[in-house]
Amino acid sequence: MSISLGIPRILTAHGAPTTGGLVDTFGRQATDMRLSLTDKCNLRCTYCMPAEGMDWLSRNDLMTADEIVRLVDIGVDVLQVRELRLTGGEPLVRKDLEEILRRVRASQPELPISLTTNAVGLDRRAASLRAAGLTRLNVSLDSLHSETFAALTRRPFLERVLRGIDAAADAGLGPIKINAVLLRGINDHEAADLVDWAIGKGYELRFIEQMPLDEDHIWTRDNMITAGAIRARVEERFVLTPDPRDRDGAPADRWEVRRPGTLATEPADGVIGIIASVTEPFCADCRRTRITADGKVRSCLFSHDEVPLLHLMRSGATDAEIAQRWRDAMWMKPKAHGMDHAGLGAADYIQPERSMSAIGG
Repeated sequence: MSISLGIPRILTAHGAPTTGGLVDTFGRQATDMRLSLTDKCNLRCTYCMPAEGMDWLSRNDLMTADEIVRLVDIGVDVLQVRELRLTGGEPLVRKDLEEILRRVRASQPELPISLTTNAVGLDRRAASLRAAGLTRLNVSLDSLHSETFAALTRRPFLERVLRGIDAAADAGLGPIKINAVLLRGINDHEAADLVDWAIGKGYELRFIEQMPLDEDHIWTRDNMITAGAIRARVEERFVLTPDPRDRDGAPADRWEVRRPGTLATEPADGVIGIIASVTEPFCADCRRTRITADGKVRSCLFSHDEVPLLHLMRSGATDAEIAQRWRDAMWMKPKAHGMDHAGLGAADYIQPERSMSAIGG
């Protein structure tokens, strides 16, 4: 969402407004809060982290439940945040996840709350998460074949993931979105199979271009499966037509899916989304603000800058002071992530130091 910045407003020394929401110098307003609960994960996906894991944040460096709830309240009550997604790492690793959800829901009864998860262990917790106030889920699933899944995640947990997704559907945590990353020569041949499975289950599949956010820094443009290539693979077995609904700031470009022989005038068999952060960036309408598990604001997923909030909370800062620091951070949001004018992986594009697990998606 873009807003007019033509009305004079009180500015801080940094130039940011001192009232209202999280706006930047390009007229965008962040209303979608992505908050990471932990950097830890029980998978070791090859496009995210090394096989041996990483140097995890210490428990004292992580935000507590009290601090998480306070930041959400500041975001919603002061800074005009309108939706929340809890991320990781893997948020199910937090044993107090249900407590966090209950407290956020009690404070913000109308706030849409979603969770991004790998679904390992979700079968045991789906009902309790729903009861605690969770609205819906995004589940990461890159393959329906156990050997390929194990090769990608370095864990033989496919059946556990599928049980978790089924349990979430039974608990009423919908709509369920499935996030899939295709890697060349590994699972890119599964694109149409994943679509067939998802629409058969009533889930919305979202393909995500592999992004340069891996801990090993081995991402290359040449190995990435682009949005165009994804569409071509799906169209080998399905007919895709643009979803007529307004994108409304969403990161995914959505497509109606029909099996061959289905008339265009008939209801679609399902919908898929393609998030093309690299080749078809949507920076001009980005509405996200990210908080890492150690309480730092990232104005952009690919940012090299972070603004700490946790130490402010722990040093006795008021809600107003924390909100202003948050505004300052988002005011400096860059126009774009840089890959679109750096040759899509050219040597002058510098990958962020933190991996996706440490940032929080």
